[in-house]
Amino acid sequence: MPRILDSFRTNALRFSPQRYAVLQYLTTHPSHPTAEEVHKALNRNNPRASLATVYKALHALAQAGLVREVNLSANVTRFECAGERHHHFVCERCTRIEDLPWFDVAGLAVKTKAAPRTVRTWELVLYGLCESCQPQPKEKLKWRK
Repeated sequence: MPRILDSFRTNALRFSPQRYAVLQYLTTHPSHPTAEEVHKALNRNNPRASLATVYKALHALAQAGLVREVNLSANVTRFECAGERHHHFVCERCTRIEDLPWFDVAGLAVKTKAAPRTVRTWELVLYGLCESCQPQPKEKLKWRK
């Protein structure tokens, strides 16, 4: 993929086959995988990257701005290709993660006297049940005479 190679050049990131494979995987699998999931997927057909190498590649890609770390639940870091800003929806039943279109929340970056702060970046994570996990409405029974 020439686009991935251009990303390495543009961001002055040293090319390695493992970094390329990690970025290619994230580009083609927008499922917000963990480092362990990326490692298993890459080594399924051609085992040549250790888990430590995958972690190092993800960290280097994140430092270069090509990958984002996404912390949607306690003690689990997931990864995605950096791209357009968006929010996330996490299904509490099946744990599927969906990207939601970006929208601003009024007043979020406002400084207050009680707690002065500067917001650098933010995103919303919404939790609930996805369409597939929603309880299905019960059909009305038709009685025969």
